[in-house]
Amino acid sequence: MSDIQITTFPNGLRVASRHMPGLHSASVGVWVNAGGRDECPEQNGIAHFLEHMAFKGTPRRSALQIAEAIEDVGGYINAYTSRDVTAYYARVLSGDVALALDVIGDIVLNPLFDQREIEVERGVILQEIGQSLDTPDDVIFDWLQEAAYPDQPMGRTILGPAERVSAFSRDDLSGFVAQHYGPGQMIVAAAGAVDHDALVRQAEQIFGHLPARAGVARQGAVWQGAETRRIKRLEQAHFALAFEGPGYLDPDFYAAQIWTAALGGGMSSRLFQKIREERGLCYSIFAQSGFHDDTGMVTIYAGTSGDQLADLAHLTIDEIRRSADDLAEPEVARAKAQLRAGLLMGLESPSGQAERMARALAIWGRVPDAAEVADRIEAVSAADVRDHAQRIIARARPALALYGPVKAAPAREDLARRLAA
Repeated sequence: MSDIQITTFPNGLRVASRHMPGLHSASVGVWVNAGGRDECPEQNGIAHFLEHMAFKGTPRRSALQIAEAIEDVGGYINAYTSRDVTAYYARVLSGDVALALDVIGDIVLNPLFDQREIEVERGVILQEIGQSLDTPDDVIFDWLQEAAYPDQPMGRTILGPAERVSAFSRDDLSGFVAQHYGPGQMIVAAAGAVDHDALVRQAEQIFGHLPARAGVARQGAVWQGAETRRIKRLEQAHFALAFEGPGYLDPDFYAAQIWTAALGGGMSSRLFQKIREERGLCYSIFAQSGFHDDTGMVTIYAGTSGDQLADLAHLTIDEIRRSADDLAEPEVARAKAQLRAGLLMGLESPSGQAERMARALAIWGRVPDAAEVADRIEAVSAADVRDHAQRIIARARPALALYGPVKAAPAREDLARRLAA
């Protein structure tokens, strides 16, 4: 996208922006390339804890003043933690972009880690963990991740276990910042009613003094595939199945997205039509792809009754196997249209634009323009997608997570054998 501007500072910080004519607002943020998978076992949950603590006060602003600074001008500020990244961002009117970056830079670089606020936020996060554990169609994906990547950072939860969160100290938080919050691990991204030169000047004032330093090497993910089955009296049996997929840098990246969309990306997809529309075995079923630098995951999820779970699982496997043989051109064309539309719709959002620039820079070191991505999607043929499905099946070591009335559910090994039959 030719109107994207990127500046790299001597200390490694990157600033990316895209001016979007006609808009009166902008999204601006700092993306730190450190997340849950950068934690050692005793740190599990600390990246997310740190995200919370950033909003709890700096030498310049109290927690209330941080919120008021943005909300007084009608904007909003938020953050999230994933396995790969922690992001701090705000959406404001054009005249308040400098204010937003000043606040975000302040909370990222100067958190107080006040002991009283640590204890308050510890309680908040423990409540968040409890809420997650009480939400079956939320917690099952953590269990699936652990089954796919056992005993390694990629397999641990982002929130962390309650016993770890209960023990984190101020030194633990400061230590993680010292390890992972160097300028070379940060990207400032903004989109909408923004001026790149002004953004660069302000970023220089806020981040330019930081010394360059090498980041901590990230442990590679190794797919294992296992099963977790937790029997509980619930109304529904929750079924989550996963296969190792390609990563962002894999040549199969686009074929994987197209296959997943055709398999379970919408109401016209194979899984939805066969399992919900024809058989009535569930209210919803979907497939989705997740990507990282070095690995990926194709996930299928559905909720059903305990006595229908075996049928649902077997039909899911059959549709996966069948897609490798007879996925047709109209299905592939529909999936491509969904991906292209999603890409273009996302480009209309300043928040989506800023997110896309930051993640693309972190992954590829550049931001591919929309035309290039659309061409790559269009270049994938139905045969390419079937070949990709065949490769998934050939190396299948599925991960399986089951929760609820799942005693009679087929075992992971049985599903793997059915897939290979």
